[in-house]
Amino acid sequence: MGCWIYYLSSNVVGLFPLLQFLTLSRSPLSEATTSPNVPHVKPSYSFGRTFLGLDKCNACIGTSICKKFFKEEIRFDSWLSPRLKLPPSYLLSYSGNYTDDAKSWRLVDITRLTTKYQHDQADKRICTSVSNTKACSIERVLRKTERFQKWLKAKRLTPDLIQIFPDVEGWPFPRYLGSCGRLIVSASTRPLTEFYSSSPDVAADLAFQLLSVVNSMGNNDLNYLFYFVRVDAGTFGIFNNGHLFIRDASTLGIIDKQEGSQLIDGQQEYRDIFSCLASDCQSTFLSCKTVRENQNFIMVCQEILPKLLKGKFLQPVQEKIDSFLRLCANSFLDSQEVNDAATKLAEFLRPLRSCDSRFAYRYPDCKYNDKY
Repeated sequence: MGCWIYYLSSNVVGLFPLLQFLTLSRSPLSEATTSPNVPHVKPSYSFGRTFLGLDKCNACIGTSICKKFFKEEIRFDSWLSPRLKLPPSYLLSYSGNYTDDAKSWRLVDITRLTTKYQHDQADKRICTSVSNTKACSIERVLRKTERFQKWLKAKRLTPDLIQIFPDVEGWPFPRYLGSCGRLIVSASTRPLTEFYSSSPDVAADLAFQLLSVVNSMGNNDLNYLFYFVRVDAGTFGIFNNGHLFIRDASTLGIIDKQEGSQLIDGQQEYRDIFSCLASDCQSTFLSCKTVRENQNFIMVCQEILPKLLKGKFLQPVQEKIDSFLRLCANSFLDSQEVNDAATKLAEFLRPLRSCDSRFAYRYPDCKYNDKY
């Protein structure tokens, strides 16, 4: 399998495999929350195929959710007012509302696979590589590929056809609801930045979850190493039950640690037309040897945790947390030293968390089981 980087926004690589694993992580939304009455007004906009990306490709794999867009059962935030205008097409993500009964609405995130410019460039690369023209039927080209034909013939999608990381199996990714054109709809999360000013027990809980997520990225039953090229506060999000997830996988890469050492010879088979969605069709793969196993801990300890935990606790607790953070963020230490510091920090934060209904993802279990 080797090494891949999945990007949803800039420098896109392997978009369709990522869409595939999102498809297989599909699960129902969390319980509906009743929002203020949403007026049902006759649309005065032209909701064309171009905005969705249906004029180029039906995205091309995934659970179709197009009907809900056209029936106004998925609405952008601006649609809740009488003036129905489509949001700008150049944006990468939008806040939206989702309903199954036109009475109760849930918040959702509506995300584009890449920017419109990157889509256009990818389309040109695909068409040029096939017919030496700048315009063609993208969907028709993709459907002719060996990879797509394998998907069509398969009775079910297995790991040898794609990577499969459903949230129901504990993988830290948002719930996928469906796709239409080049838009993906998933359960809504709040960015981590909104919690920088949170109370000490909330900060401790989120920091503990973040360290647990990062640890699972390198230690899991499938023996994969997930790694970040970079992280920021928008990388992670929190559901309304307090559970932390990877909100933006645009700089997330994956290495199969069992086969990752077999790089160049084994990678040629993956250079089909799908690779043109990312860059030049002849571009070389990133070497897995450039990835450090401790770089995830270093990144979050440098960029995220100090902003979340700074000045939250009284001494000597704060001093102890800061000392663990300095070690965890030190890129000159070896992997074991960094991992040990991150593990000790997580264990130090565990008893600083509270157990009440604010943390619904582990309450009331935390009252009876120290695991939570």
